[in-house]
Amino acid sequence: MKNQEIPYKTYLTEQELPTAWYNLRADMKTKPAPLLNPGTGKPLTAQELTPIFCEELVRQELDNDTAFFPIPDEIRDFYKMYRPSPLVRAYCLEKVLDTPAKIYYKFEGNNTSGSHKLNSAIAQAYYAKQQGLKGVTTETGAGQWGTALSMACAYLGLDLKVFMVKVSYEQKPFRREVMRTYGASVTPSPSMETEVGRRILEEFPGTTGSLGCAISEAVEAAVKNPGYRYVLGSVLNQVLLHQSVIGLEAKAAFEKIGVKPDVIIGCAGGGSNLGGLIAPFMGEKLRGEEDYRFIAVEPASCPSFTRGVFAYDFCDTGMICPLAKMYTLGSSFIPSANHAGGLRFHGMSTILSQLYHDGLMEARAVEQTSVFQAAEQFARCEGILPAPESSHAIRAAIDEALRCRETGEEKTILFGLTGTGYFDLTAYQQFNDGLMTDTVPTDEDLARSIVALPKVPEE
Repeated sequence: MKNQEIPYKTYLTEQELPTAWYNLRADMKTKPAPLLNPGTGKPLTAQELTPIFCEELVRQELDNDTAFFPIPDEIRDFYKMYRPSPLVRAYCLEKVLDTPAKIYYKFEGNNTSGSHKLNSAIAQAYYAKQQGLKGVTTETGAGQWGTALSMACAYLGLDLKVFMVKVSYEQKPFRREVMRTYGASVTPSPSMETEVGRRILEEFPGTTGSLGCAISEAVEAAVKNPGYRYVLGSVLNQVLLHQSVIGLEAKAAFEKIGVKPDVIIGCAGGGSNLGGLIAPFMGEKLRGEEDYRFIAVEPASCPSFTRGVFAYDFCDTGMICPLAKMYTLGSSFIPSANHAGGLRFHGMSTILSQLYHDGLMEARAVEQTSVFQAAEQFARCEGILPAPESSHAIRAAIDEALRCRETGEEKTILFGLTGTGYFDLTAYQQFNDGLMTDTVPTDEDLARSIVALPKVPEE
């Protein structure tokens, strides 16, 4: 297609909605390291995981070889309420930047939860319902995951207990109220409701919490309540599998208009949206069919990729979860109370960690005020108020486009617009009032948590 013939928005039809999730691990030459039992140091078995996770989700979690998992019809029918989501050409942003680059974004915010999280929430809730469970427990940072899961559980008639990171619970009261409207109970974490919460509060009095803290509480609550299982909105293999629907749709939309992206960018916290967006493109790269640049963008306040270490670590602050080999800042690291609550996890997906370690992906860390400058510029010309998390990808996309202006290269850039920022107006207010600051951990800060990593024998 000629440039002027490419539409602002490219939609697939309902009939073109993916019928199967793509498992990127099937094409990885070096598979992600297995989850380990912290007691024995041995790889976790399905039998050990089923008291925590739903049985079908355990199967998906441990399967490194099956390339495609069929999406059940019930989940596809739910998807049709808000999918396929559009691939948007950012013509207005290109004009403002005066760049020869072509900028596209995959917009995942067109649902009540306001983010991509619903893609996995409905899948995990569905399998819990199929297993005959009473309900599920979870954690949430900024609240997108908790909101999405509350919608999915309400749809399927499941009970939901959410542990919300304390700083987000206080900063984002409206997202909390959406969860409650859909029937979820929401507790600020760390709390006095669990043994691990009480222990964390004793060790870190006055803490604003972290995703690692909230995970510990949610897992404890699931294990101690019959008929419940724990579900997670990021990091795990099963979540990246469900989120592959984003990348599969994006790739199909590009093929529809005869365009191929050169650079693919996503924000990185635990890895769900980034892993989902890049999955089919990375698969082509791994198979030697195409080549792309992949850029993971994380907050400078929680720089797992750029300043972390590749090692086995606990996925939670309370050290009750399995050990995962990932880029990590240490499970005891509690990041500053930045506004990108969904990116405040101390580690990263084992899949993405392995890809980064193998040199197949780049990573960069950006500071909060710079992120909100990009968010404001995007909102003013593209008409969407982006979530703080998504705005990390916007920052990097703008920087890449400006580099193209300097070099004259006509690169095609794709980034993931994971959600909207209409529940994040406290953050925008702080930015607009000139009160936003940048907090970057010192080497000493990181060393204190990294030195406490569990000792796992090398194979």
